[in-house]
Amino acid sequence: MLNDHGLELTEDYWQAIIQNNAAYDGVFFYAVRTTGIFCRPSCRSRRPNRENVRVFRQGTEAISAGFHACKRCQPDQLQPPRQEWVQGIAALIEQRYAEKLNLEELSQASNLSPFHLQRSFKEIRGCSPTGYLQSIRLRKAAELLRETDKTISRIGIEVGMPNPAYLATLFKKKYGLTPRAYRQQIHSSKKSVR
Repeated sequence: MLNDHGLELTEDYWQAIIQNNAAYDGVFFYAVRTTGIFCRPSCRSRRPNRENVRVFRQGTEAISAGFHACKRCQPDQLQPPRQEWVQGIAALIEQRYAEKLNLEELSQASNLSPFHLQRSFKEIRGCSPTGYLQSIRLRKAAELLRETDKTISRIGIEVGMPNPAYLATLFKKKYGLTPRAYRQQIHSSKKSVR
């Protein structure tokens, strides 16, 4: 069945919509008659009824037909906005990892709700913002353990984990060794190379 702009809602297009398939972003846009909204195929909005869906080649065609851009997937923008947000938050975490950061502060910095930030970040990066922050801190702690003689407490403070017991617990979980054992292993391997 052809819609008003000549694009048929094929089974492939329908499957792309219900599976939120990002591979079809830019190939077509779909609009829902009952809501008056148009989206990218990858949009995670509620599944529409098939009989209410119209398909367009361009977002401008959907706008001309009287539909408004979805605020979630923002199909009128060039790059998917969530990727930009997540890149920005990841960069912020990498710059300010030593500070006391939490999800609330990160959501304020990105102008997103904590829930939306958490979900988007995890979907794109594969981990939560807090998990990403911890991995950066632990990587920096390992670097300082290898390259300096600073105390473990001092390293913890410098990487934003002032509680040495907490640092040791997370470090052992990631590296399989406590910070002290990690440092000893690094120093003994350096001596054996000489």
